[in-house]
Parts: sequence; C-alpha cells; structure tokens
Amino acid sequence: MRPVIVVHGGAGRIFKEREEGCRAGVVRAALQGYGVLKQGGSALDAVEEAVRSMEDDPYFNAGCGSVLNEEGEVEMDAIIMDGKNLASGAVSAVKCIANPIKLARLVMEKTKHMLLTDHGARLFAQAMGVPEIPGEKLITERSRERWKKNLEPDSNPVEFQN
Repeated sequence: MRPVIVVHGGAGRIFKEREEGCRAGVVRAALQGYGVLKQGGSALDAVEEAVRSMEDDPYFNAGCGSVLNEEGEVEMDAIIMDGKNLASGAVSAVKCIANPIKLARLVMEKTKHMLLTDHGARLFAQAMGVPEIPGEKLITERSRERWKKNLEPDSNPVEFQN
C-alpha cells in the first residue's frame, strides 16, 4: 500500500500576504511526514514529525508563532492519538517547550495519564529530558503585534482577524 499523509494548517482566515508561506509550510510538513512513512516509520511517527514541522514554522499558530496569552506569553496545547489502540496523550498550558507534540506523545507512551497541564507538564518534561527554551524564542513579531492590538481599549480580537 502506498503511504498517504494529509496535513492542514489549522482553522481561521489566512491573509493574502501570508498565503505563500502558509502553503509552503503545509507542503513541507506533509513531505516530512511522508518521508517518515516512506522510510518505514509508523503513522504516529509521521504525524508527530508533520506537527513538529508546523510547530517550528512561524507561519502557524503552534510552537513558534503561537498566539500570546493576556500576559504576553506563549502557552500551548497539543494532543496525539494512536489510531491502532486509541491511546492518547495531551499537554495544555505548556510554556518554554519548542515542540509540545513531542511532550504529548511522551505523556501517551510513558504515563498512565491522558493529559498533563502547566506545572505538572513542565515537571514531566524535565523528567523526560525535554529541553526548555526561552519563551521569547517562541514569540514572533506578528504575535506580539496582535497581542498589543488586542490590549487596546475597546479592541475586538475577532474583528482584528477580519
């Protein structure tokens, strides 16, 4: 059977000036995941690789490029599921982790839990040797601009997206 992978870059409007970068990022993620499959890797490995690619790409709201919380920090969530046995793992409100999808997979494979959040996820990441990075490295100029705009009195984040 010929391997197939389908990747989408999230929901929401893509502005004209960002179309090319977003499209290139989705293609890159799909090719990286497909490469894993072509080399005999599992579907789970391919999904993790495709998502990791998007987490590293500032065009996406994942990892580097995430939307900032009220304090101007990146807090991320990730979930992964194995379709063969329906096992899943997730993390939420994680900070200073470049690739939350990797941490979610570790939750699935190394714990009896399904979800770890914030401080517990951070402690688990440290125990698993997942490196932390400075939170500033995950913040893009676009994310910071959107955050500042949303802090203005009478701002409407939904309207700003339009």
